[in-house]
Amino acid sequence: MDRINVRVERPVKQRLEADARQRGTSPSAIVRQLIEEHYRQPAAENCLELAERLGVLGSIKGLPPDLTSNPRHMEGFGRD
Repeated sequence: MDRINVRVERPVKQRLEADARQRGTSPSAIVRQLIEEHYRQPAAENCLELAERLGVLGSIKGLPPDLTSNPRHMEGFGRD
């Protein structure tokens, strides 16, 4: 098994050590378990990925193709 070093604030270290004592295990075992659980979960989608998956990108006809990238289309936006 490879080794890494992680720096944490003192209160986090104290809570980790107390939790390890209560569970009868090592702080390293707890951190290892949490990291493994984190990477077992699928990565969260960002807004662009969600919009692509839902098929909403480009779904409104008649709008300029560069609507989101051309600053000219933002002129006056948000002004009353």
